[in-house]
Amino acid sequence: MHAIQIDGAALRWGETDRPQLGAGEIRIQVHASAANRADLAQRAGSYPPPPGASPILGLECAGEVTELGEGVTRFSVGDAVCALLAGGGYAEEVVVAAGQALPVPRGLSMVEAAAVPEVFATAYLNLFMEAELRRGERALLHAGASGVGTAAIQLCKAFDNPCYVTVGSQNKLDACLALGAAGGWLRSEGSFVDPVTQWSEGQGVDAVLDPVGGAYLEDNLKVLRQDGRLVVIGLMGGARTEINLGLMMIKRLRLIGSTLRARSVPAKAAVMDALYDEVWPLIENGQIRPIVDRVFPIAEASAAHEAMAADENVGKLVLKVRE
Repeated sequence: MHAIQIDGAALRWGETDRPQLGAGEIRIQVHASAANRADLAQRAGSYPPPPGASPILGLECAGEVTELGEGVTRFSVGDAVCALLAGGGYAEEVVVAAGQALPVPRGLSMVEAAAVPEVFATAYLNLFMEAELRRGERALLHAGASGVGTAAIQLCKAFDNPCYVTVGSQNKLDACLALGAAGGWLRSEGSFVDPVTQWSEGQGVDAVLDPVGGAYLEDNLKVLRQDGRLVVIGLMGGARTEINLGLMMIKRLRLIGSTLRARSVPAKAAVMDALYDEVWPLIENGQIRPIVDRVFPIAEASAAHEAMAADENVGKLVLKVRE
């Protein structure tokens, strides 16, 4: 089969071995995958795949089931599926545990379906499972125009959680407001503490979803209200900083570090099952939709990475593998 391979500073579409199919797994003929910041980190050598995972880039895909491993009963050959992967999506074929795949939501193309698994799983896991966001509670979403951000905005709107976003440009803020964000702030305008405090009528927010890390920690703690939860899902702003433990104690705050990729197959399957129950109906009735910024041929994966590194996208950058 063909797959994207890291060749020095370049990405090359070339031949490689087919993945082996194991018990409980399905083989998918990939129609589309999508770029994620984790792919850029892996390419740079700072985010290796978990033990046993494919070294090929790509944390999600959509395609057709072509083979079933022993014991698989939830799918049949020919089913259209999308899947959450630990790696391997930038390829013509991928093998994944059946529990990490779901039927393509009715009404979505393969390109649209490829933009769903990683970002909706990340947003749902961290807002509603880790942070335990309850109906009516407020959320602050950093990088609101990212793939995860655009998914999180829509989930918050659907589940009656007013959300405020931080973004890098006015056009991104406009896009977030159109998706359902209740307010937002441009990073270039400085600290978000005062605008978030004003938006929340002085009460603060109940949860923060943060891919930035160290650079935002102090201000995140300031805007959280009593019993607030901060979920850190990325370190774009650094891995180290000082922390005010006194403020955490007084407010009874929770700081939660979270990753999805390295979780066990049963843990990922539980997230996907929750998506199927809670989010799939909203996608199929049109209330929620994947936001696709651009589609690149798989051989142009480098161009997609350049666009992501330049922070140009609103939503997902999809890689098309086949028609």
